[in-house]
Amino acid sequence: MSASRSARATADGAAAGWAPGPAEPVLADAAVHVWRVDLRRVDDSVVESLSVAERARMAKLVSGRHRRLSSRSRGVLRQLLARYLRDDAHALELTIGAQGKPELCGSRAGARTLHFNLSHSRHLALYAFAVNGPVGVDVQFTRDQRSARATDYVALGRRSFGEHAARTLAALDDESREREFLRLWTRYEAELKLLGVGIGAASSQRATGAAREPSIVELDVAPDAAAALALDWRASALRQWDWA
Repeated sequence: MSASRSARATADGAAAGWAPGPAEPVLADAAVHVWRVDLRRVDDSVVESLSVAERARMAKLVSGRHRRLSSRSRGVLRQLLARYLRDDAHALELTIGAQGKPELCGSRAGARTLHFNLSHSRHLALYAFAVNGPVGVDVQFTRDQRSARATDYVALGRRSFGEHAARTLAALDDESREREFLRLWTRYEAELKLLGVGIGAASSQRATGAAREPSIVELDVAPDAAAALALDWRASALRQWDWA
């Protein structure tokens, strides 16, 4: 991964922390909204808005807990889209685009497109919304100590980010090494999701001039998690909302 332009979540008009989200959010043309959701606290009633196809995909998940949290995450996505579009969550038509990225279709995929992306890890979900251009977001939790010690983050870092990153990771203690790897990984995943491409394609697109260098904003979402937001356009404001 190349050295993307980076910022913390307090840059360029960003909110200093997370605040309860509005019932009727309004997106300025160059603004980005990021919502943080604890899926453990979400009522299962949000699942009622899922389509037949979405319910079928959720039913294929083996783990009951993963199925429950994933269903809630998609239900919350519909609720948030409905807030921005002033529409009924049940009536929204969603499709799966490139690399599994959800997209609006039907009458809502019109002129003033609402760009959005989501990610969830364990019980935490993040949702990003904008009208100015595409967005990508990713969140990852740290693992338990035994699993973390058994993972060769130096080798993973070398394979994913190159020799410089591997040397940086090798110089850190176990806990710091995992956190640094997750910081790098969420930045990378957010960029991939911004572009709607698979692993390795982002560097290829930039090398051929098919993609601009993105801006990456690292988000402070939880003490034991890393998260990042990716944009390929300049945002005038970043608002950070908590689902309530």
